[in-house]
Amino acid sequence: PYFIDLNETLYLQADLHSSDQNLTVFVDTCVASPDHQDFQTVSYPIIKHGCPSDSSYATYESPDSHIARFAFSAFEFIHTNAPVFIKCELVVCRTDDSASRCYQGCVDRSKRDASS
Repeated sequence: PYFIDLNETLYLQADLHSSDQNLTVFVDTCVASPDHQDFQTVSYPIIKHGCPSDSSYATYESPDSHIARFAFSAFEFIHTNAPVFIKCELVVCRTDDSASRCYQGCVDRSKRDASS
């Protein structure tokens, strides 16, 4: 566990360990939950499909395409002092593929109308 105070900025870094220098990493989705086994029932989206859901979320430049850096303010779930668990989904792409998911950034995926 990593202990921080409420509203303190939590800095995270994801490293891709690969000898292939033509790869880049992108943070697509991060969700927080008070239950490390259930990120559906009670959860809080921090970033979804590359779009920040939390106003404190920020990305930081990295010296290497194998590293993704980001941060957000620490919080707690209402009326609980339970730990907060974070689960992130990252995408790995070729650095020379400008059409890849890594270069699309925020993708607002709208739901389809069931009647059409």
